[in-house]
Amino acid sequence: MAGGPYRLALGVCHHAIVLRATLLAGVAAILVAPAPAAGAAPLVCLDPGHASRPNLTTEPIGPGSSIRKIKDGGGAVGEARVVLRIAKRARIVLENRGLRVAMTRTGPDFTLGRGGNVDRAKFCNRRDAALMIRIHADGSTDPARHGAATLYPAWRRGWTDDVYRPSLRAARLLQQALVRRTGARDLGLFRRGDLTGFNWANVPVVLVETGFMTNPAERRRLTSFPYQWKIARGLARGAERFLGRRA
Repeated sequence: MAGGPYRLALGVCHHAIVLRATLLAGVAAILVAPAPAAGAAPLVCLDPGHASRPNLTTEPIGPGSSIRKIKDGGGAVGEARVVLRIAKRARIVLENRGLRVAMTRTGPDFTLGRGGNVDRAKFCNRRDAALMIRIHADGSTDPARHGAATLYPAWRRGWTDDVYRPSLRAARLLQQALVRRTGARDLGLFRRGDLTGFNWANVPVVLVETGFMTNPAERRRLTSFPYQWKIARGLARGAERFLGRRA
């Protein structure tokens, strides 16, 4: 049949192209978050710190940096579980108040990308979050230490210069709201230039140390559901004020 082999080859080639295009589209759907609908509510990106297992491999502390840090040292004992519970409660409160929420992890393991703080920041960047809240609990060799603190990025050209001012404003509002809601000791704000999750963020970002897991009394509070709800409501209140949704 004249032309038959050429039609067959073209058909196979066509299906290969369609299959390749379909696969590429699938990969793109995974890597790129869908664009929000016009007029959609702001999105708050919650990042419950650490995971069930440490990740001792390293990553650059900032874009183009030769300085590398461990991706996840493990945190304080029990921290990963506690902060995940707080994040899930905060998600409920924020969604009930009309905000959109994304979480870097919803289970015990952190599985995004290569499993580091670069990937946590990029997750929130891709979603163009109005605010990234990194939720942690502290630890100390001094069991008497207690209280809550909020960290924000230090200014550095090319890394954090675009998010420094809104991050500082967010830190003030979240710290104030958290302390008012929980009654925790106010340890204030701390500027940090060494945190990978800050240096890779292209959206306003803060890290809230909700209390000390190493203080027996504070640990009991942090592991209690009523206190976790208090923290969640404090974080939500601070986020709303930052977003201009409440006075």
